[in-house]
Amino acid sequence: MPDSPNTPNHRDALLRPIMPELDALRGVAILGVLALHGFYSGSSGLRGFSRPAQFFLDLTEWGWLGVNLFFILSGFLITGILIDSRKRAHYYRRFYARRALRILPAYYGLLILLAVLRQTTAAYLGLSFVYLANVTPLFGVAEDYGPLWSLAVEEHYYLLWPMVVRWLNRRSLAIFAFGICVAEPIVRALAFQHGFTAGLASYTWFVADGLASGGLLAILLRTSVSRRQVVQVSVALFLSGAALAAGGASFGILTRNRLLGAALQYSVIDVLFSGLLLFFLLAGSAPWGKLARNRTLRFIGRISYGLYLIHLLVFRLYDKACRRFAPSLLPTDGHFSIVLVRFAVAGGAAILIAYLSRRFFEEPFLRLKDRWRPAMDESVPHVSAHRQDSPSNGDFPQSA
Repeated sequence: MPDSPNTPNHRDALLRPIMPELDALRGVAILGVLALHGFYSGSSGLRGFSRPAQFFLDLTEWGWLGVNLFFILSGFLITGILIDSRKRAHYYRRFYARRALRILPAYYGLLILLAVLRQTTAAYLGLSFVYLANVTPLFGVAEDYGPLWSLAVEEHYYLLWPMVVRWLNRRSLAIFAFGICVAEPIVRALAFQHGFTAGLASYTWFVADGLASGGLLAILLRTSVSRRQVVQVSVALFLSGAALAAGGASFGILTRNRLLGAALQYSVIDVLFSGLLLFFLLAGSAPWGKLARNRTLRFIGRISYGLYLIHLLVFRLYDKACRRFAPSLLPTDGHFSIVLVRFAVAGGAAILIAYLSRRFFEEPFLRLKDRWRPAMDESVPHVSAHRQDSPSNGDFPQSA
C-alpha cells in the first residue's frame, strides 16, 4: 500500500519526527521580539534620526507579532502531540510531566532572578508564580515584566486543551477549534463596544484564537490532504489575510483602537501566520527550502525560550548600568549608532546567556523528558520541531 503524503517515511512528508524548519520559524519570531525591545523600545521618544534609520526603527515596532507566531506554533505542535498520544496510557501524566520539565525550571529561575535583582514587585511575582501574569490588572497590580504574560496564556492552554483533545474525536475537535476562531473576534468586539479594552491584548479569553488556529493546522495535516492541497491552502491563507489587511486598513483593522481592528486584527494575523507555518513545512521538506533550514535561525530558535525569558531583563540592566557608569552609551536624539551599540551589546549578552541556560541548565531537565516519551508507534508520527517539544514563548510591546 503506498504511503500517504504525510506519513513519516514519505520523502516529502510534512509531519516528520524532526522538523528543523520549525526551529527556524521560531527563530524568526524571537528575533522580532528582540528587535522590538532592542531597537523600538530603546529609541522610544527620541528624534533626529535619518529617514532610513527612522524607517527601520518604526518597522521594529511590529516585532510584537512574534507572539502571535509563537501561539500558532504552540497550538500546532501541542495539538499534534496530544492527538498522536491520546490513545496511549498515562496520557495526562506524561503530557504534564514533560511540559513541567520543559517550562518550569527556566521560568521559576527567572522569577527568582527578578526577585533578587528587585526588578518587579512582590505582588506581580506572586501572581506570576501561579501563572496569572496576564491578568494582573484585574488584581490592581501593574504588569512589571512583559514577557511573562504570554507564558500565562500558554499555561492556561496546557491545563485545558489536553482534556478537550481527549474528549473529542478529530472532527469534533476541528469544529471546536474553528468555533474558537469565530467566537474570539465577536467577544473582542463586544468587549471593545462596552469599554473593556484593557485586556484585549493579553487576557486568555481574548487571545485564544491563535492557539486554536495552530490546532486546526495540526488536525488538517493529520487527514488525507495531499501536498498540493496544502500548497493551495497556504496560498489561500496568505492571499485572504493580505486582502483583509489591505481592504480593512482604512477602516482600522490594523489597530486595536477602532472596533474593526479590536475584533479582527488578531484574526488577520493568525490567517497570515497559519499560511506562513504551512509554507515553512512545505519548504523544510523540499530540496529548495534552504532558508527554512537556515542554521543561524535554527540556533536562535533552539534557545528561543531562554532568550525570550531573559532578553528584556538584560536590556534593562544595560540601561541601568549605562545611566550609572557610561551615560554616553545610552541612546540619544540623532545617534542611531548608539542604538546599534545597545542592541549589539545587550542583545548579544542575552543570546549568550540563553545559550548557556539551554546548554547547562535546561538540557538536564530536557533529558529527563525521555522517561516520559512513549514507545514510537509506526502508525502515528510523533512530531516535534526538534528532539524536544515546542517551547512556550511570546511577547507584546503593550506589556513590555
